[in-house]
Amino acid sequence: MIENSLRQEMTVPPAGRGTRLDRWVTAHCPELSRARVQELLEQGLVLVNGSPAKPSLKLRGGEQVIVEARQRPPLRAEAEKIPLNVLYEDDDVLLVSKPAGMSVHAGAGNSSGTLVNALLGRGQNLSRGGSDADDQLRPGVVHRLDKETSGVIVIAKNDFAHARLAESFRSRAVKKTYIALVQGTLEKSAGKIDFPVGRDPVHRTRMKAFPPQSKPAQRSQPGLVREALTEWRKLADFGPASLVLVQLHTGRTHQIRVHFSATKHPLVGDTLYGATAHLHVDRTELPALGRQFLHAFKLGFPHPRDGHWVEASAPLPADLREFLRKLAMATGFGLDALSEYL
Repeated sequence: MIENSLRQEMTVPPAGRGTRLDRWVTAHCPELSRARVQELLEQGLVLVNGSPAKPSLKLRGGEQVIVEARQRPPLRAEAEKIPLNVLYEDDDVLLVSKPAGMSVHAGAGNSSGTLVNALLGRGQNLSRGGSDADDQLRPGVVHRLDKETSGVIVIAKNDFAHARLAESFRSRAVKKTYIALVQGTLEKSAGKIDFPVGRDPVHRTRMKAFPPQSKPAQRSQPGLVREALTEWRKLADFGPASLVLVQLHTGRTHQIRVHFSATKHPLVGDTLYGATAHLHVDRTELPALGRQFLHAFKLGFPHPRDGHWVEASAPLPADLREFLRKLAMATGFGLDALSEYL
């Protein structure tokens, strides 16, 4: 999608005093998403009194703000030489361990360094999907992982495999297992979370879980709030946090993050959904993780060609292992019992 150019000149009223620049611009430029505003700020296209300014600038009132959203060129999926950790491969499917920080495919403000770029860079045959422009940006992509979530993802090499895999996801024949570290101590050893999930009506960049007692307006709008089921089993207690093995039965956006946040146990590092910036063990403050502690540990599915079971797993990446090691040292908990996941 090509965004039209926009140039807007505004004066900050006295009521804007004390507001962060990025929040003020987002509120006063409804044509632009929060992510797009951040992108423009990073590119120096938001001027305050004639000079580029930081997103965190606190306004005083009276400033002249100019926002210039230049038209983006059409996005294309280009080949790039990016190494990949391939876990399994045959003529129909490819299983890859995606690192944290890598987007699955190109999107607004993010046209390179993606998993699709890397796949094209290895000369990979990929399913082409439909003729829609968005489909052309995500060849081979059957499902997604959040940018900051690491772990196993399956890619379709041809349209036949793509259609069969998509049906397996729809019929819940795919087994998706994650490892997560959540804040606080979970009282039970296992449990299920089945709150429906939909777009947050207030914070549009986030999702929200709707417990049974809530009656959101979205429920009168079919498709905006959808059923979601997350099953979990506790692997270890670390005092201020619990390590869990998660079985994802549905695939809603941010589902695991939203579900645990709704139970007052947000994922460690997931400040978007209520986690603290730092985890504390007594008086010891652990370094900030820098992302949510969530890893797609294992993925299994019936092969699209003949139905035999295909499964691959990826151990925790180095950053999560190191954070867990520091937490274990601070709490005096041994990690030997968790060796199969590390």
